[in-house]
Parts: sequence; C-alpha cells; structure tokens
Amino acid sequence: MIRTRFAPSPTGFLHIGGVRTALFSWAFARKQGGTFVLRIEDTDLERSTPESVKAIMDGMHWVGLDYDEGPFYQTQRFDRYKEVIQQLLASGHAYLCYCSKEELETLRAEQEARGEKPRYDRRWRPEDGKTLPQPPADVQPVVRFKTPLTGSVVWEDAVKGRIEINNEELDDLIIARPDGSPTYNFCVVVDDWDMNITHVIRGDDHVNNTPRQINILLALGAPLPVYGHLPMILNEDGQKMSKRRDAVSVVDYAAKGILPEALLNYLARLGWGHGDEEFFSMEQFVEWFSLEAVSPSASRFNNEKFLWLNAQHIKAADNARLGELIAERLAAANVDTRHGPALADVIGLVKERVQELNALAREVDYFYAKRSPQAEDVEKHLGADSLARMQRFADLLAALDSWSAESIHGLFKPFCADEGIKMGQLGMPLRVLVCGTTQTPSVDAVLALIGKEEVLRRIRN
Repeated sequence: MIRTRFAPSPTGFLHIGGVRTALFSWAFARKQGGTFVLRIEDTDLERSTPESVKAIMDGMHWVGLDYDEGPFYQTQRFDRYKEVIQQLLASGHAYLCYCSKEELETLRAEQEARGEKPRYDRRWRPEDGKTLPQPPADVQPVVRFKTPLTGSVVWEDAVKGRIEINNEELDDLIIARPDGSPTYNFCVVVDDWDMNITHVIRGDDHVNNTPRQINILLALGAPLPVYGHLPMILNEDGQKMSKRRDAVSVVDYAAKGILPEALLNYLARLGWGHGDEEFFSMEQFVEWFSLEAVSPSASRFNNEKFLWLNAQHIKAADNARLGELIAERLAAANVDTRHGPALADVIGLVKERVQELNALAREVDYFYAKRSPQAEDVEKHLGADSLARMQRFADLLAALDSWSAESIHGLFKPFCADEGIKMGQLGMPLRVLVCGTTQTPSVDAVLALIGKEEVLRRIRN
C-alpha cells in the first residue's frame, strides 16, 4: 500500500513550495490508490506557534488537498522518540556526548583557522581500545548518532536519479538535546518508520538530510522508503523566492484573488508536465501524474502565465460560486448587491474580462451603483449635444414593452441613423451616464441586467 506524507514545520505561513510538495505527494497517493498523511513537525519548540499550525491547516483547506490520516503532531510523540533513542543507545548505535557549548565553539574556531570543514571530532564516541574522559558533573549530555566511518549512502532518487554521499562527509549528528528533546532528523525517521511511509516526496533542500536519515533507519533495521526530491521554485529573476520580494504564502494568493484550483494547476506545471497541457483539473492531474515525469531542474514562476491560467479557471468556474467568493470583496467596498440584478448573472457577463477575483469585484460594482466618472470621460463624451441626445434615447428606452438585450439592441441602428451619428457616439455617452466608465461589456447586455427603472433613473438624473 502506497503511503505518502506532507510534513510542514509550523514556524510561519504555508509556503507555495510546501503546497507543491503536498500536491505531488497527494497526487501520487491518489493515483496509486494509497494514503496521504498530514504530519506537523513541531519539535522546534521555540519557533513553532499555534498561529502557524492554524495557517497550515487553513491553507490546506483552502487549496483543497484532503488528507486521509492526521494531523499527527511530533510534540505528542516524545515518549516514542525517547524509547527509540534508548534502543539505539543499547545497541551501540548512539552515545552520550558531554561536550560543552564552549568546547564546541573552541573546536570550530580551531578547525576554521586551519582551513578545515568545521565538524564534531567524535571525542566522546566509544571505540574499541579508546578511553573516554570522565563525564563532567556540570554538563547535561546530548545523544549523538554513531554514523558509519566508512562506505557511502546510495539511493535511487525518484526525481534526481542515483545519489551517493560518502559517510566521511557526515557528522555524528545530535538526535537528542541536553533537555532530552529529540531533534528534527531523528523524529522524521521514527515517524516515517512508524507511519509506514513508502514514498518521501519533499523539496531538494532535504537532500543533505537523506543520508543521515537512511543511516538511522538502517541502524534500526527499518525498511527504507523511496525518496523523491523536488526541484526549487525560483522567482522570475531566477532567484530563490523570498518573503520580502515575492508572494509566497498561500494567504497572499487568496488575497490577490487567485482561485485555489488555478494555484494548484500552475504549481503542478512547475517541474512536471503532460505534453503541452496547461489548463487542467486536479482529477486530470491525478490521472496523468508520475514521479518519472518530474524534472530535476529548478522552475521559474512566471506571473503573466500564472494570471492567464487563473483567468481560464475563472471562466470555467460556476457563476454562483464566484459570486460567493467576491461577496466579501464587494461588501468591503460598500457595494450593496441586495437590490439589483442577480450577482451570478452579472458575473456571467463580465468574468471573461478579468484575470483575478479582485478585478472581478471591480467589474461588478457599477451594476449596483453608478461610479463617479472620470473628468476626462465627462468632458469627452457628455457635452450638451450628447446629453440632449441621451435624453431622446431614454425616451425610446422608456417606451419599450419588453426589456431585454435584444430589444435594446434593436434601438441602436435606427436611432444612430436618425441622429446622423456612429455607434460610438451613442454607446460611449451611454456607458458613462449609466455606469460611470467607458469600459464595459456589450452595452445592450449591461443595460438589460441593470434594469429599466434604474437605467432611466441614471440617464435622467
């Protein structure tokens, strides 16, 4: 049974890189009929916060990535970690290290002065024929894992191919702090083992952690999962995405008017592809997805392409659902939609003109209250002759028995012929008088939705 997991640390918002990791792990499990597990890796007690946990949960809910098990919290599993640490100590795969912080800082300074790579010198590591110093009474020990001194860690990465790292490059990493609390790399190993995770799909910033985790799994006699490390997402300048420069939080994209399915669709295309397909549903993505099709190279985030894709999803979305999504934006702008055309009908008319939901809310507002027109539009389109002409056209509108886009459209050609004007000389003043803007969809459809009484009131006011 395939089992994948998404295991974010609650030390900030849910990053889009994390969302893509969750997406690929979720899709792989769904494609294989497996299980997708959510785990909260909150062992960093100083930085982990309840607010960050909530941000992760809210973000997962917003993008719609449903998990089958969890959320599991590492802080609730400390007894299990301590049990496994004792197991490693008893088997000789871990040992107590009594180095003080000052000793380690001195060691590091000496190594850097000699031009060496700073690393722990294994002075407390038990070896045959080695006499260890007497443990100092004033130092609480850490527990270190006894990394093999020779050989290599080799794995066939599902994304990057064969990776080999020499054990000589690895330190004897700390698996328990002086207060007994376990460290990240150790907790991950125990969790993946206990939760029967078969495929660890995560960002390639974890590649250096993998040999350490494999060594611990081997020491425990635990099965090794398949590892697949996803390439980094870069911004448009080719730099690592940053909180200061880029919108990287899921919350940022929600506020910017992005549909969750558009974000997932775009993230799926960063580092993965299915022919030339750009616009697709998550059901199609699951059907097509494979780890073999994931590129090992970093991908650039193209905002123009992203907005185009969001526009395609807005066009395809149900109008009633879009109405629910922009209702809060309209309320914040003091737009009262209780009186006027059905919001879903308005959205159906204007949604092809926008790329995000905030723009959609702005396209909707004049259907419920006329905007104050720009001075240049008034000057250009509402001179005395034009205003008099608009009153004559209002009389024709008032005489209509049937109020529809078709009946309104039927007035345009004969009226322009009688007045000796072109359609623009009717349509533009009409838009400015009724809507307060020159940028609208087909004016007959706009007038039909706003309604006869309101249109006449706005023209004659």
